[in-house]
Amino acid sequence: MKKILVLGAGQSTPYLVSYLLDEAEKHDWFVVVADRDFELANQRIDGHPHGEAIHFDINDAELRSTQIEQASLVVNMMAPTFQPLIAWDCVSNGKSMVSVSYRDKSIRDLEPDAQRKGILLLTEIGLDPGIDHMAAMSLIHELKDRGGVIKSFVSYGSGVPAPDSITNPLKYVITWNPRNVVMSGDAGAQYLIDGQIKIVPWHYLFQHSWSVDVDGLGRMEAYPNRDSLSYKAIFSLEHVETMVRGTLRYPGWSETWLQIVRLGMPNETLRIPDLQNRSFRELVEMFIPRNISGMNLEERVAAYLRISPTGKIMENLAWLGLFSEEPCGAEGETAAEALSHLLKTRLPLEPGKRDMVVLVHELQVEYPEEKARREYITSTFILKGEANGFTAMAKSVGLPAGIAIKLILNGDIPLTGCHLPTHPAVYKPILAELASQGFTFTERRKPTKAKRATL
Repeated sequence: MKKILVLGAGQSTPYLVSYLLDEAEKHDWFVVVADRDFELANQRIDGHPHGEAIHFDINDAELRSTQIEQASLVVNMMAPTFQPLIAWDCVSNGKSMVSVSYRDKSIRDLEPDAQRKGILLLTEIGLDPGIDHMAAMSLIHELKDRGGVIKSFVSYGSGVPAPDSITNPLKYVITWNPRNVVMSGDAGAQYLIDGQIKIVPWHYLFQHSWSVDVDGLGRMEAYPNRDSLSYKAIFSLEHVETMVRGTLRYPGWSETWLQIVRLGMPNETLRIPDLQNRSFRELVEMFIPRNISGMNLEERVAAYLRISPTGKIMENLAWLGLFSEEPCGAEGETAAEALSHLLKTRLPLEPGKRDMVVLVHELQVEYPEEKARREYITSTFILKGEANGFTAMAKSVGLPAGIAIKLILNGDIPLTGCHLPTHPAVYKPILAELASQGFTFTERRKPTKAKRATL
């Protein structure tokens, strides 16, 4: 019997575990879900005879190594911070790993060791990154096979409430790790447009937004996501003139989140004494310089940020609870942890409501052998969650990871080393099974004379 060790039982895990348990009897698998919250892990197993929940502390090196050693394959569903620890133990114990987190230098450095051990470290195999990569590579390979030269590649991803389920002024819900939202701009971003590299510092990221019209949804807003330039090589688009990966939100998100960043609250370095018993009002006060005057905290915050004290942004900050006098109740010691707790509390997906995930690819293609014919292509994926059931986020993160696990354990992916799901041996069978379950893109193609990208 093959043992699958799933590390992490958070909001992106339920559908993955459900899929693995459904497949377990057919493939003689046993699924272990490990989390520091044993009750949450136990909920994911839900009494299934081919599953078990265990209490797991990722920082316990002996426990971590022992559990990985006993597994046939390891699935990393934990915060990105822990991926290097997990990957290293997988290499040490000769176990393949599937992960939904981004591949960073620490993973790339394990390539020689993974090759020697004959194992596969497959990362970025969720939604975004994940489904977006696979759909992009499938489209890119098709266009190149037809003689197309891709001049511009722009990609967007999003997880938001469905239009019929917007219940708060920020038009957002937490359906994945709130830390990822809090720290989403901590590294800034860089991208390529019309042959020019653009770098956006972290404190300006949410000021650097633009409108995007999404088929079937209408106008949304985008901001650049991390390092778009690295994907030129990943997608074999070394000569592309425009390369942008962006995140989509409903209009208005960026202008509010920009001010939270400007306050300095997404900080997970400085330790705040007795944080749990402090109010957010106290916490915000800590970030306001002493020389800022005003009758109350709200006025001083508006003066410090140079925004209207009676405008929409201040209304959003107040609604979110940044001026509350109640103890914040956050576990941890940093402002970022307090902010993560606040988002989870104030922006839940309410009963009876649905979330939605969105992926969009926009490509400009030239066909040199067809009198320089040009084509503009949009490819759009929209999936809405189930009211009181699986979220779209959990389904779209968990299903591609689950299919990859099945393929690896069945010996159907002939790869070793560190990989993204951009190899045909990975993306072709996964996209095929996704399509059989309704995960399809809608394409629109039209001739164009445009030579320059517009954002």
